[in-house]
Amino acid sequence: MIKPVQWKADLQLLSKKDILQIHQASLQILEETGLLMPLDDNRLRDLEDLGLQIDRPKNRVRFPADVVENAIQKAPDTYSLCARSPENDLVLNGQQGYLCLDGTGLKVKDLNSGQIRNSTYADLADAARVADFLPQISLLWPCVSAQNRPAATQPLYELQALANNTEKHIQAMTAVNRLAAEGSVEMAAAMAGGRDVLKKRPIISNFQATISPLTCDTEAMEAALIFAKAGVPTGFVTMQIGCGTAPATLAGNLALGNAEILAGLVFIQLFFPGAPVFYGSYATMMDLKSGGMTSGNPEDFLLQAGAIQLAHHYKLPITIGTFGTGAHTSSWRSGVENAISGMVNLLARGDMLCGAGLLEGATVFSFEQLIKDCEIFDMLRHFSVGIDVSPETLALDTINAVGPQNHFMLADHTLKHMHALWQPLVKGCQPRAPLGSENSQSDSVAAQKAQDILKNHHPGPPPNADLLSEILTEYDRKTAEHG
Repeated sequence: MIKPVQWKADLQLLSKKDILQIHQASLQILEETGLLMPLDDNRLRDLEDLGLQIDRPKNRVRFPADVVENAIQKAPDTYSLCARSPENDLVLNGQQGYLCLDGTGLKVKDLNSGQIRNSTYADLADAARVADFLPQISLLWPCVSAQNRPAATQPLYELQALANNTEKHIQAMTAVNRLAAEGSVEMAAAMAGGRDVLKKRPIISNFQATISPLTCDTEAMEAALIFAKAGVPTGFVTMQIGCGTAPATLAGNLALGNAEILAGLVFIQLFFPGAPVFYGSYATMMDLKSGGMTSGNPEDFLLQAGAIQLAHHYKLPITIGTFGTGAHTSSWRSGVENAISGMVNLLARGDMLCGAGLLEGATVFSFEQLIKDCEIFDMLRHFSVGIDVSPETLALDTINAVGPQNHFMLADHTLKHMHALWQPLVKGCQPRAPLGSENSQSDSVAAQKAQDILKNHHPGPPPNADLLSEILTEYDRKTAEHG
């Protein structure tokens, strides 16, 4: 069974005044600066009719504050991400958080050889099968790319690889253009039993990413509308980099990203009021030494917690970058960065915590890292439950019966409650290791766990699996005909 985190603690780094200041700054950005949206004339006319202001020579779209406020209020604050098996349905209601695979790495650490190589369709299928087994993983992204499939239809093959190997919810986040969106909806409808059923039980979801600063891709916007029309929960995500594609200050970074996310969500609500949407942030900062992303510095954790509070302000579910270490290996660095990131995002109450299994700033998938990230999440999940205080847990009768200079090992109370204690899979279960070899031992244990899962866990194919193949064949034919 899926193991979400159930919260008792609550981390609030921003005051209500701080949140309102960031919100007002975002509204000002949307109304005065606007976003670059190179949409076709018909779509721009539609937006103008719906209350937005269009500067056609510059393809600049500006969002009046009242339009933004009214549109966001139409978005539902609670809905479910459904799964092929109903027991794996995920309720997004702010009461629990779910761990997700990250995406989409171009390389994989080979489970057998340990070599880093380009990822394939088979790698994604194997990763999905391992993730399907792990109770800590609640929903799946394409964590690696199916690079040995046709580029034009690769997102559809990635959806097939996931669908064939999991009974959990799938976030088809590589479908970022019209063709991929249409094909994804067609495949999901085939699995669900029709488009009407899919709308009632959305077994996939999707998100589109803005291009910071303040730019939206035409194809991505149209793809978002295709998913929203089908009733598929659709989010907008930012990946702004402070000092590069966003201001160097955290408040400015958040205000810019918030404006971009609101623009995407308002865009959907204007065309499909009440459509299920979600807020998404993978904000980071520039590494001033390398020019890359920091992926695990204190600023990253602060941006994560801040974005979660902003989503809560709008009463929207959020997908938030969690884990996603910048480390090249499963190491001290990856453990520190992922543990702190996980703790911050759990305590701040993120809904979809995405990042399990990836190294090098979400470019390399590692089966060993996936197992370790699940263990980190499980420790944090156990911590987040808090301390149960009751007559039973205070154990006064047992303490009195045992008395001084005795032990509790054979007490009935101990035997009754000891199985509730958290137990490690990877951490601390090996014999004492020679100096410097502890990490390789933990890798070995994690790799063996993944290999055992692949050997023994085989989810059945989805309904209409043959039809999925036929749909893929048809889309391959379409793309070949059109070059």
